[in-house]
Amino acid sequence: MPKLTLSVDETVVRGAKRYAAARGTSVSRLVEHYLSLLSKPFKADEQTPVLRMLRGAARGVPTDAHRRHLSRKYR
Repeated sequence: MPKLTLSVDETVVRGAKRYAAARGTSVSRLVEHYLSLLSKPFKADEQTPVLRMLRGAARGVPTDAHRRHLSRKYR
């Protein structure tokens, strides 16, 4: 397997190591998984996990509610 050298801030490395250890994996595996996700072709009809989670969250909220909120906020 080829090796890849990265320059990453020390604080980020420490956080990544803690994150990986808490999930029983390695930083290398995390990076490999992330890069594999990035290299997959994007399908326009495919929903991202965040979009799936938020889908329907505003059901029943009037369409102009956000506009009214911003209007009050920035008076």
